[in-house]
Amino acid sequence: MEENRCKFWLPKKNRFCANSPLNDSQFCGNHKPRSTEQWIPCPIDPSHSVLKENLESHVKRCPLLKQAQSLSLQPFYQKGINAGKEEEEEDNVSSEMKRSAVYSMTVTQFCKLINKIESVHASTCKDIWESYKVPEACNMWIKREVDRKLPFQEKHVAQQASILGNLEDFGVIKSSVGSKEADSQGFCSDDSNFVHAVVEFGAGRGYLTQMLADCYGFDRVFLVERKSYKLKADRSLRQKESLILERLRIDIEDLNLNAVESLRGIPYLAIGKHLCGPATDLTLRCCLSEQCNQGSVQDCRSNANLKGLAIATCCHHLCQWKHYTNRKFMSDLGITKGQFHAMTWFTSWAVDADHSSDLPDITDCSLQLQSIYYSEEKQCFGDMHGVEDVVRNMKPVERAVLGFKCKQIIDVGRMMWAKEHGLDTQLVKYVPSGISPENHLLLARHAKCL
Repeated sequence: MEENRCKFWLPKKNRFCANSPLNDSQFCGNHKPRSTEQWIPCPIDPSHSVLKENLESHVKRCPLLKQAQSLSLQPFYQKGINAGKEEEEEDNVSSEMKRSAVYSMTVTQFCKLINKIESVHASTCKDIWESYKVPEACNMWIKREVDRKLPFQEKHVAQQASILGNLEDFGVIKSSVGSKEADSQGFCSDDSNFVHAVVEFGAGRGYLTQMLADCYGFDRVFLVERKSYKLKADRSLRQKESLILERLRIDIEDLNLNAVESLRGIPYLAIGKHLCGPATDLTLRCCLSEQCNQGSVQDCRSNANLKGLAIATCCHHLCQWKHYTNRKFMSDLGITKGQFHAMTWFTSWAVDADHSSDLPDITDCSLQLQSIYYSEEKQCFGDMHGVEDVVRNMKPVERAVLGFKCKQIIDVGRMMWAKEHGLDTQLVKYVPSGISPENHLLLARHAKCL
């Protein structure tokens, strides 16, 4: 009997483990040494990992297998359609890899990069302003006059209301409150630009769309989300008589929006609250087909159906060069792929700061980095022996300033990309940093939707 037992010794019990060993091993599953095991992403859904030695059996019984097989049969599924073109395939660059690359720089290289970021920010990020809007149409949510069963968190309601308020102020949607001329559904009154549908990307539970439905109204709702959630807004939305709801459980990277039969040819509004990292870039490509030549953008049917767009960006530290929409913008500014990834790592410093009374001064990006700079005439390195020492000796406020500047440069590039695709664009800070330091809102509208 002893031969059929795990060989792991239990000192407190003064005996070997009583479990049966695994095949080709002296140990049971609980006590098998982990040093030689390798975890790899599941090929069906990379959101979870599996031991390499168990991969073959896992693929056959993965809980997401049926979902993946069903999704692959959908006409709107097209693997990697919005991923962006790269000369050669590459894996995602993790935060640890970005940090290691920064720390491997010389202090001179690091300081020159800081100087470059300062210069680029000064020349490209001049037209970003505060735009905290709470439209009258959203009073029913602000005053909690909606269904009490709906979840209510003041900071999220404030963000959602300001997104809608900025869309209204930008001329994409109209409120019927106090206006006899506004159409019954609250959107652009010109028949040629009438918005019938709303597509929310990274919808989560869908409460941004819920507020939009309650306060403005429309015909169709499409919620795009790759994960499954409980307590969704779907049940409440389906109770609206004239509203048709469709939830698309798919990664934005693989969504061919033009192949969604029920949306084909219908003018729509695209929205997204806190589209993490590259999800913003994937959404922009999903809405604005890169197959359209710039000379015939207005003739491109898919692009013409997009009447407005509002994306609240966040988690810039997750951004990847291979997905970023406007690599040309960065390259023209002299920013390489490695420097871009360094900038994305710096962005995490913005949200690491103390978001208190001094944060508005930080997000204003008016402060200069005094303790870290490089010039041919003067070097300000002190007794620092490496980039890690330089970073450790930076003041928290300086780290935050640098992080916010990198965020703004990244989002300005996205705004310019949308503008190059025939849209009127704006980039605003849609809520005070005390509500959320992730407060950039990218607005765009069809040129005729005025």
